[in-house]
Amino acid sequence: MLARKSIIPEDFVLPVLVSRIPRKPVFRDRVNKARFIAKSGACNLAHKNIREQGRFLQDVFTTLVDLKWRFTLVIFTMTFLCSWLLFAMGWWLVAFAHGDLDPNRKPGVEQCVTNVKSFTSAFLFSIEVQVTIGFGGRMITEQCPTAITVLILQNIAGLIINAIMLGCIFMKTAQSHRRAETLIFSRQAVIAVRNNRLCFMIRVGDLRKSMIINAVVRLQVVRKTTTPEGEVIPIHQIDVQTESAMASNSIFLLAPLIICHVIDKDSPLYDLSAMELQCSDLEVIVILEGVVETTGITTQARTSYVSEEIQWGHRFVPIVTEEEGVYSVDYSKFGNTVKVATPRCSARELDEKPSILIQTLQKSELSHQNSLRKRNSMRRNNSMRKGNSTRRNNSALAIPKVQFLTPEGGQNLTLLQHIT
Repeated sequence: MLARKSIIPEDFVLPVLVSRIPRKPVFRDRVNKARFIAKSGACNLAHKNIREQGRFLQDVFTTLVDLKWRFTLVIFTMTFLCSWLLFAMGWWLVAFAHGDLDPNRKPGVEQCVTNVKSFTSAFLFSIEVQVTIGFGGRMITEQCPTAITVLILQNIAGLIINAIMLGCIFMKTAQSHRRAETLIFSRQAVIAVRNNRLCFMIRVGDLRKSMIINAVVRLQVVRKTTTPEGEVIPIHQIDVQTESAMASNSIFLLAPLIICHVIDKDSPLYDLSAMELQCSDLEVIVILEGVVETTGITTQARTSYVSEEIQWGHRFVPIVTEEEGVYSVDYSKFGNTVKVATPRCSARELDEKPSILIQTLQKSELSHQNSLRKRNSMRRNNSMRKGNSTRRNNSALAIPKVQFLTPEGGQNLTLLQHIT
């Protein structure tokens, strides 16, 4: 049985029509990649299979400082307890060798350490010697040179332990990242046109009045790249120049500043458009370094921005105003942005076709003028409506006429009744 021929011509069949429709370029969804630097500045990196663990013991002080507080406090307590117990054992052996612990010893023989009759009293005497308490109930005599040697050794060991442990505690409390808690970055980065060039911008600020001396901001782009030889570099770090780095070596971080990176031909963002940026897996790392004014310790604050945290076509709102002769900073608007006219193309296309920027600005100006016209027309309509409503109210309050009939001649007298 032959198939019946369709009445609709083949050129107008739905699959043929769909195939003729020009398709837009389809971008693949960005694979969720782990951040290299967290928003808080912590490094998202785990060290595994380290064979030479003994290298950490060669630098004990740095290892103790890098440990967490709970481990440091445990080591701090156990170090003193172990030293007290060790020298308590030494004092007990001195007393045992001299015969001070013998209950049948001669009453005329003087003890090496008075009132040391057991291990408990030797432990208490060890604590008194090392921390220099000196209750007065126990003391060393000149009868035993060995006891004098143990006393000297315990004093030297106690001083060394105090120096290491107290220095470790001081360094942990005065670490540089504590000062970095008051150095803030904007939650979002923006890309907009500044001085007729596409720019990548972030905002940094310092919440304290004490300044950061010689503050320097560095930008790096971290991405996965493949060399022409086929080598895969999972974390390829590319330095990015900023305007402050080009003009001088440091910034004056007295008030919040906008750090700007001009996207030129040397920038890793030069070939990325707005759509391609959302699909890329790059990460922009921001590093702020400086010297703390009060302590002189070098501090460093870090953060990063992935593609979802970069707003294309936005600009930071101003937050510094002058009030009564004093500059004030409104930190509630620190990360606020507004939309501005920005081409959606890449910086390369913008350099090759400067007319794109002109057309974008013209469209923005036209849309701004149209919005102003709409606002003016709405205001006129509202004013006209208010005028009509007032006229209606005035007409409703018009003075009514009242007619009275007189009995003489039947003439009508018209009086005006005034309404107060």
